Amino acid sequence: MPNPSYFRATLLAALTCFSAIGLSACGPMGPGKLRNDQLEYSRALGDTQKHEMLLNIVRLRYADPPTFLDTTQVIAGYSVSKSVSGGFYAYPATAVGNYLFGTGTMSLGESPTFTYQPVTGQQYAENVVRPISPTVIMPLSLGGLPIDTLLRLTAQSIDGLSNVRGLGAGPFGGGSVRFYLLLHDLRQLQVAGAMTIRITTDPATPTDSKKNGGKSDSNGGGSGPGPERSYLVLTSTSESNLLAIQAEVRRLLHLDPTAEEAEIVYGPYPKHPGQIAILTRSMLAMLTQLAYEVEVPEGDIKAGRTPPTIGQVGIENRPEVVIHSGKDEPDGPYAAVSYHNAWFWISDRDFQSKLAFTMVQVLAALAATNHTGGAVVTIPAG
Repeated sequence: MPNPSYFRATLLAALTCFSAIGLSACGPMGPGKLRNDQLEYSRALGDTQKHEMLLNIVRLRYADPPTFLDTTQVIAGYSVSKSVSGGFYAYPATAVGNYLFGTGTMSLGESPTFTYQPVTGQQYAENVVRPISPTVIMPLSLGGLPIDTLLRLTAQSIDGLSNVRGLGAGPFGGGSVRFYLLLHDLRQLQVAGAMTIRITTDPATPTDSKKNGGKSDSNGGGSGPGPERSYLVLTSTSESNLLAIQAEVRRLLHLDPTAEEAEIVYGPYPKHPGQIAILTRSMLAMLTQLAYEVEVPEGDIKAGRTPPTIGQVGIENRPEVVIHSGKDEPDGPYAAVSYHNAWFWISDRDFQSKLAFTMVQVLAALAATNHTGGAVVTIPAG
């Protein structure tokens, strides 16, 4: 007959093993899930926003209204259930190992919930229809974003130099060649560090602008901080080619030949000497302009479903964002959407288009306002 102490030792070892298996899954799930989920959900939201923006551009090309749906809330809930059991039977004439037994189960469930809110009413007017202020746009160039691409996307005109293209703008897309010459000069100065944007809250007066050739009085014109203002600054340089470019910029912007900076204001034309007037676009106007440049199937143009793609102006030889089209889904695109039995995409190998498209998304985020009450769609996933 087997020794009873042997059975007890064996049972203790078995139960210890089962307990270890159960306890190995009893640690907190939160830290690990946070590390993984934050990255995965962030990636998924970013991809969704890219596809929504691209789809809205294509929809505008075909005279369909754009639709914006904000993801206002993401809730990821998890549930864990575990059970461990074990025991033994001992019979004198039988091997002990045949009667030791144990079972263990564990299940993990995830039930994420996403809340969407359509952009409508006052929020739609502010986010989509209202022009974006130059004071919001121009500081983006301080982060290294190309100022020529930024202004091609956002400016309808600069000091009367037109960037209007599209329907009704003529067979060559309209626009002023001098507008693009100005952007080319500004980009050269930006790259060389001979131009920057200055942001201030000092009040300015028309008298100060006239007196300083476009420069604001450093002491301001009031007793307290004023609204945020932005200035185009032509920094000092000793290089003759940069001095010539700066002189050309002053000429195109009708600035004093000795002006070192000029205030940037909203409007078609400056109200006072020493100002640069930029008539900025809304998000709707910006996306519509990009829509006119989308490559579309020739059959859609012949059938009258969409107008021909507009041409380029002057020194410009390509759209801000090159959007291709075809019958088949592309392989490994930066972003792609299906619309009316055709695929539209931005190539992952076209860095210039990807950068401009990213700038559009950044501008859309800057134009967004706080969420207001409205229809909310809550979708449990899983």
